[in-house]
Amino acid sequence: MSGPRAAQPQHVTRYAGPSEARGRKGLPAPSPATGYTIAHAGRQFRLGPVAFWIFVGTVVVMAGWSVATATYFAFRDDLLKGLLARQAEQQYAYEDRIAELRARLDRTTSRQLLDQEQFEQKLEDLLRRQAALESRGAALAGLGDPASTGSIRPSTGGRLSGDVQAAPGRDHRSALDPDLLPRRSGKPADVGARLAQAEAALDQADHRQAAALADMQQRYEERARKVRSALAEVGIKTNPPAQASGGPFVPIKLPGDGNSFERALTRVNIARAQAEHLNRTLLTVPLRKPVTGEIDLSSTFGVRIDPFLHIPAMHTGVDFRGDAGEAIHATAAGTVVGAGWSGGYGKMVEVDHGNGLSSRYGHLSEIDVKVGDTIRIGQVIGRMGSTGRSTGPHLHYETRIDGEAVDPQRFLNAGARLYGG
Repeated sequence: MSGPRAAQPQHVTRYAGPSEARGRKGLPAPSPATGYTIAHAGRQFRLGPVAFWIFVGTVVVMAGWSVATATYFAFRDDLLKGLLARQAEQQYAYEDRIAELRARLDRTTSRQLLDQEQFEQKLEDLLRRQAALESRGAALAGLGDPASTGSIRPSTGGRLSGDVQAAPGRDHRSALDPDLLPRRSGKPADVGARLAQAEAALDQADHRQAAALADMQQRYEERARKVRSALAEVGIKTNPPAQASGGPFVPIKLPGDGNSFERALTRVNIARAQAEHLNRTLLTVPLRKPVTGEIDLSSTFGVRIDPFLHIPAMHTGVDFRGDAGEAIHATAAGTVVGAGWSGGYGKMVEVDHGNGLSSRYGHLSEIDVKVGDTIRIGQVIGRMGSTGRSTGPHLHYETRIDGEAVDPQRFLNAGARLYGG
């Protein structure tokens, strides 16, 4: 077809307000609240005011949603990347936190294991120390002193200032008493306190034992010194030959410095052995009084006027005045070598104490021993009298060394200083 392009029919949607629609139809104009007409493709749609504004709101919302959707998809990749990065960051933070907690748990477990090992080791050390202390207590208890006359006996508040007190045995409360033993259960502070308490108890017991050993050694040595002094005063050798004894010589070796208790115990045993040796010597030295009670000397040793001839003469002993029948005691241990009448001694007993020492008891009214008897210190050997060359009831007492008469007063004075009376 030539000429101008024929007009094509077009579908046009036109909106007509209520007044315009009525005006085209020759109708009177409606009121503004009547409604709205929408023309589309030759068709008209009439909407009320409410429906119209709902339609308009819907179109606006859909347009806004379209814009928002377009914007979202435009920035979607950036948002996803941000979310993924944040999620990864949180994941790494969680993993780091888990690793830290795991390491802390491992450290705690290791510390607990270490604490347990330390506890076991400490407890084992305490048990070992207690066993050693108990063994030491038994060793100390075995240091009891010989209970013979003239020996080193435990002091009873008394006479011999140099006496050695009884050795302490188990004088201490068990350091690992069940009340003091630490237990694995409970708070660490409680366990540590109980360990410290048990260790302190062991330390105290250790100190007490060391002090007891030092005190015993000092007392033994002091006693030995006094005995040596007394023996030297009367001219007796401190190392007389021992009877019925012997054996190979085995020198003593002191333990090392690291074992202080054993070293101290060895020293105590040495001091004790020396004291016992001196004690055995002392048993046979006539240092005791032959009579009980106070001494009443009627004549001393040396030159005197003879009571019968009234001229100077040698008196080989000392005379103790007393009552007839009074008990006469042996002044040292020994063996009776004479028991009977002996010239001017009258009834006389002679006791051999060994190592050249002997004693004589004259003018007795009775003799209670016989030749060959073994005599102990203080044993009654006869009764006071006035037999032989005597002017009245008394005891003529002599001490002799290798058969030579020596002043008995030297022995009596040394005994008084040693025994305190």
